[in-house]
Amino acid sequence: MTRYWMISDRNVSGDRLGRSHSGLSYWVSDHQQIDKLSNWSRRTEAQFRALLAGDAAAFPVLDGSLHEQQRHVTLFVHGYNNDWEDAALRYRSLCERLFGGADSLGICILFTWPSDGMATNYLPDRADARKAAPDLASVLVSLYDWMLQKQGEQDPQKACRAKTSIIAHSMGNYVLQNAMQLAWTRSNRPLLVSLINQLVMVAADVDNDLFDSGETVDGSDGDAMANLTYRITALYSGRDSVLGLSAGLKHFGKRRLGRSGLDDPGAVPDNVWQVDCSPLFKPDQEGIHSAYFEEARTLELMRQILKGVDRRVITGGGIT
Repeated sequence: MTRYWMISDRNVSGDRLGRSHSGLSYWVSDHQQIDKLSNWSRRTEAQFRALLAGDAAAFPVLDGSLHEQQRHVTLFVHGYNNDWEDAALRYRSLCERLFGGADSLGICILFTWPSDGMATNYLPDRADARKAAPDLASVLVSLYDWMLQKQGEQDPQKACRAKTSIIAHSMGNYVLQNAMQLAWTRSNRPLLVSLINQLVMVAADVDNDLFDSGETVDGSDGDAMANLTYRITALYSGRDSVLGLSAGLKHFGKRRLGRSGLDDPGAVPDNVWQVDCSPLFKPDQEGIHSAYFEEARTLELMRQILKGVDRRVITGGGIT
């Protein structure tokens, strides 16, 4: 089974992926040092899809009552101020913590977009995020078409054996927000099949009123995300100083979802909820914005969410 997977719309620059936007490229690797592009093998989209389908087909066939044990194909979308090497190393850490070993959740794929990797380039990164959205939308539409095909499969041995999930961090949620709106529109706003089973929005650098349309179908970005996803979980912390900077730079709009939580938790769609992660970090924890991927308790929370454990069990079981 292939160890590491990557889809990117960054340009190739020597032995790395650069800061400029380019066409989609597909990569696989079994090497531990994945922050060197020479340790990746480039594949065509068709080859990548065939490899992924083959590895997912090796997942066990489970009875519906065991859905929490079902394996995942999860897309990880990194955030602001990540050059390619940063994104690759964070992705590797996530794979080691959640997608490796005997209790692996399945397969994780890195989607890396051309963030500048510079703390001073917040506004240029937002422009890059908008530019990357159509590329991520193309990936999501391809995934949706493949899932529709699998839904009609009569042979249990050929049916889909994986849940599809997304973990998006920081401004990666802004890329995803725009991409899901495009995917929803391109697929004629499908309502029959959930594209994503679990979406985990980690320290999301998006407006915290994103889902305020509630159950009303109004065509907004939040409406698109809620309709394409079985369950959306926003992880936030008021201790996130990076998102404090983001709010200060915007000068308009709403507070950041990843710092303040949902604008009105009672007004959002039923499949959207949040967890205040501040108590899960150490009192002297620094770098909260990235610490979600380093703290054992937040990683365990992500695991339980991705498995599809009921929110009342998660909140009542001591995890939060």
